[in-house]
Amino acid sequence: MGPRTRGDDSSVAILEALAQQALQIAKKARKHKQNLARDNFYGNKLAELRADAANVFREMSAQSTGDTTALAELIESVFAASTALPKRLDSVRELVFALRTTWREPKSTKSPADEEGFFPLTILAQANRGYLSTVGRQMNGCFAAGWYDACAVMMRRLIEISIIEAFEHKGIANKIKGTDGNYLQLSDLVAHAIAEPGLTLSRNAKKLLPQLRDVGHMSAHGRYFLARKDDMDKVQPGCRIVVEEFLHHAGLL
Repeated sequence: MGPRTRGDDSSVAILEALAQQALQIAKKARKHKQNLARDNFYGNKLAELRADAANVFREMSAQSTGDTTALAELIESVFAASTALPKRLDSVRELVFALRTTWREPKSTKSPADEEGFFPLTILAQANRGYLSTVGRQMNGCFAAGWYDACAVMMRRLIEISIIEAFEHKGIANKIKGTDGNYLQLSDLVAHAIAEPGLTLSRNAKKLLPQLRDVGHMSAHGRYFLARKDDMDKVQPGCRIVVEEFLHHAGLL
């Protein structure tokens, strides 16, 4: 038997959240007498969660060797359409236990940057959009590695996506598109978001958005600007406030 494997805590949290979502989808499907193996809302939702879980697991197993077979079997049971609800519930419980024990990185071996990251990935996992979690993981990874310009650029991208999600959910996406049908650049997205009455952004979000935009722009386009840790530390709380607020407006939280 090889050494125990351990997963990045952010991946562990995301996979656990996806498992809980799969269980809720299965319960709702049974309540509404929908077959998860068929082409319906619940079946398609479970398929999306299964794909997201597979992507997260692939990243975890790529970093480690050992108990991957047992974890893979639990994931299959949790996300398979054919799993009966009692069995799915048992599998979710076993999966959560494994994630919180075997696959949990010991806190003593992690730096504060690794533990806390730049942005709470559980929020992005709750939004149930795989691309949001992927961008968030890259942003946190850059921050932990000390690649602060790269972190700022990924933050810029996360804010762009969050604004677009909010406008799309409100049915006003055309307001942030150019004549060519493509979405506007971040500066214009921020200006439209601040001025849009349909979003009713908080005072804090309106104040913080330009600051986040400027740091992202400087890291992406500034010829001589190199972001430092203190630059990112200053905008970290604002990023959390702004992104979370837009995801609420997008109906994802």
